[in-house]
Amino acid sequence: MNDSGNSDSRLRKGLRGLLAPLLKHGPENREELVGVLKQARARHLMDGEALSMMEAVLEVSELRVRDIMIPRARMVVVERDKAMEAILPVIVDSAHSRFPVIGDDRSEVVGILLAKDLLQYCGPRAPSFNMRDVLRSAVFVPESKRLNVLLKEFRLSRNHMAIVIDEYGGAAGLITIEDVLEQIVGEIEDEYDFDEGAYILKRGEGLYTAKAHTTIEDFNEFFHTAFGDDDYDTIGGMVVNALGHMPGRGESVSIGDFRFTVVRADSRKVRLLNIERLDQKEDTANKGEKV
Repeated sequence: MNDSGNSDSRLRKGLRGLLAPLLKHGPENREELVGVLKQARARHLMDGEALSMMEAVLEVSELRVRDIMIPRARMVVVERDKAMEAILPVIVDSAHSRFPVIGDDRSEVVGILLAKDLLQYCGPRAPSFNMRDVLRSAVFVPESKRLNVLLKEFRLSRNHMAIVIDEYGGAAGLITIEDVLEQIVGEIEDEYDFDEGAYILKRGEGLYTAKAHTTIEDFNEFFHTAFGDDDYDTIGGMVVNALGHMPGRGESVSIGDFRFTVVRADSRKVRLLNIERLDQKEDTANKGEKV
């Protein structure tokens, strides 16, 4: 047997040794189970990341949709009766791939629009745009649904977004499969092309996307600013401090000459931010640059 096989065998035996007494008598509570997993980590039978994911799996089974959903007020939506020219700026600015389509108000979600479905309407020979031709059915879930149950439904139905409804049947918010998975595995960066080792990505005139753990020092160097780092080390910490609470996706705050908008966050930390320069001054030294 090769070294990899021996390592796997030792791991299985080690875990069986730890879990056997617990499984024989049955776990008394979640804390006891977590304690066993931490013992496995202490004996180097798993690394810290694996332990964190297993603890997160246990947390997901207790969380409900309402705990992590994006509230209705912060949903990025498009209106059913708007023209293509009015819809495109919303899609481009948000950089999302799916959008709730609303009727008379934000509580009335009539379907889902996929950004890729608009490609056929771009070009000189494109057909006339009609929202009803590309509108897809929305999936609706109650606020009380458990996240582990929703994740299973997402996988079986191959849906990526669900509209959360309140007790009156109106839209209370939305939730995506990514929101649920990030509760387990952390940040998933699939929409932003950061170079290896990069922290700040220039997206357009005065528009940037940055990882929230970018240090204040790196931020100051990139933007030639002078934000202090006595009370926090990262721009994520600066944003949380300015807001006074752990923000959810879509919340924004202006600090100095910048507006910071939360792109990704979970119950523990801010992960990704969009940044807009409010002074509209182009930093030519950083034009086209990623750091």
